[in-house]
Amino acid sequence: MDPEVTLRRFHLADLDDFYVWASDDQVSAWCRWDTYTSKEDLLNYMNSDVLLHPWMRAICYHGHPVGAISVTPFTGADSCRAELGYVLASQYWGKGIATKAVKLVLGKVFREFEELERVEALVDVENVGSQKVLEKSGFSKDGVLRRYWIHKGKVKDMVLYSFINPYPLE
Repeated sequence: MDPEVTLRRFHLADLDDFYVWASDDQVSAWCRWDTYTSKEDLLNYMNSDVLLHPWMRAICYHGHPVGAISVTPFTGADSCRAELGYVLASQYWGKGIATKAVKLVLGKVFREFEELERVEALVDVENVGSQKVLEKSGFSKDGVLRRYWIHKGKVKDMVLYSFINPYPLE
């Protein structure tokens, strides 16, 4: 894998780097959260969500955080699944960084979460760049979930992608 792209846990010292993409309207247009306009609000989010997340990592390019990637395992009867999410600073779009980060994650999470059989990702049908990331990373397109999610006041169609565990326990 490309040594220029690495993953690591977030630290509060990453606030300024995180703010670069969290305050960018181009980036937040595809995210569940609204554009951050205050570092204090972002710091609160980092303390309450990012640092406590069981598997969220900084995407680093040449050692510098340029995005985030997370795997959120489901529980109970759904514990065989997890949801993948990622975000990347817009100035790094189209450089293969997100694809490399997703591949790094897939190489780790199936070994770290023993029950995990499937990683899923939901992508807005209009977010072609993110769909390309998943396809280049080996995900399969399972289908389109029509009128599936309300995002920033609009009902959206979402594409469901999946990656099946290449190391099954059976």
